[in-house]
Amino acid sequence: MAAGNEAYITGIGQSQIGIRLTRHPLLLTLDAVREALGEAGLTIGQIDGVSTYPGRTPGYLGFSPVGADELVDALGIRATWYAGGGEITSQLGAVVAAAAAVRAGQARHVICFRTVYEAAAMSRPEEYPVPRRDRVDGTSQWVAPFNATSAVNWTAQYAMRHVKKYGLTREQLAQIALTDRAHALLNPRALVREPLTMDEYMSARMISSPLCLYDCDRFSDASTVLIVSAGDAVDEVSCKPVRIAAMAGTVERLSWDQAEWMACYPTGADLWKRTDYKPSDVDTAQLYDGFSFQAVAWLESLGFCDVGEGGRFIEGGKRIALDGELPLNTFGGQLGAGRLHGFGFAHEAVVQLRGLGGARQIPGDPRVAVSASGGGPLATALLLVRD
Repeated sequence: MAAGNEAYITGIGQSQIGIRLTRHPLLLTLDAVREALGEAGLTIGQIDGVSTYPGRTPGYLGFSPVGADELVDALGIRATWYAGGGEITSQLGAVVAAAAAVRAGQARHVICFRTVYEAAAMSRPEEYPVPRRDRVDGTSQWVAPFNATSAVNWTAQYAMRHVKKYGLTREQLAQIALTDRAHALLNPRALVREPLTMDEYMSARMISSPLCLYDCDRFSDASTVLIVSAGDAVDEVSCKPVRIAAMAGTVERLSWDQAEWMACYPTGADLWKRTDYKPSDVDTAQLYDGFSFQAVAWLESLGFCDVGEGGRFIEGGKRIALDGELPLNTFGGQLGAGRLHGFGFAHEAVVQLRGLGGARQIPGDPRVAVSASGGGPLATALLLVRD
């Protein structure tokens, strides 16, 4: 019996994942919503909340083309609570907000979504103009003067610290990309359909040392939806609810004066303070990998290995393979399945805990998963349990 003050992920849905899609981003969002509602056995009339990250971003519509208010209008949702904004602890912070809302009695069933349209926007600049500024201010002051506008620049600095201080090698780091690609081949929705070899990885052009081309995700177009339901409302759903057993998030400073450690490190430690579960109880980890090193940092921060031991933990790739002791990013991660910008990790955790992974399903009976988003100054972690 579900506890009334708990929060659960019930329905999950995902649109087509592609590059330069012509389907409108709002329609992609509706596709994912319909799938989630169908799986949960809910109607739109039962939805009373919407949560998204970061909301519609007029200055860069490719990054976030659909807001919570647009979804409310499109579906005629009678929302008693809704939210959308970028000033939270990263993408999955929208799920944390929804969980808090249903626990507080502000809503019963909340649609959480993240829609990205970056590849399509870049191919159609007349519809989605590239933002142009005549001055540098705000957070751009910390990156634009140094031509370091990509997150790969600051992620690479953290990765290089691990190279210099802890002995991380490119062959070790490659295991994230190779594992993601191998798992993506088993996922019919994944964006990338070709295998990746160590030789191809090692010969790829460098983007920002030590990160090469295959360490970076690529812009894609898609929408992912999670429905968060109150404990006293799960008797209304037809799918197996997955409990949000613990949540944690951290925001570090956004200036170029980087914090010594990425926000995932305090976040990972905080997650275990809020539950009786331990890292050894986790059956699968779905960890943010917009750049491969971020997944390494999450493994360390969540206590699956000691700080500085991430490279040795993944060496050879056996531990993080589908049949390994900690299957990682079983849908292909962002490096293989597409840049779903954080939501894909929670979606896949639910897929695995329900035994719906098909060819990529983890052997045995997985019951505990951790999913995470963010990798620099923002971070969110969820501990998900099938009771």
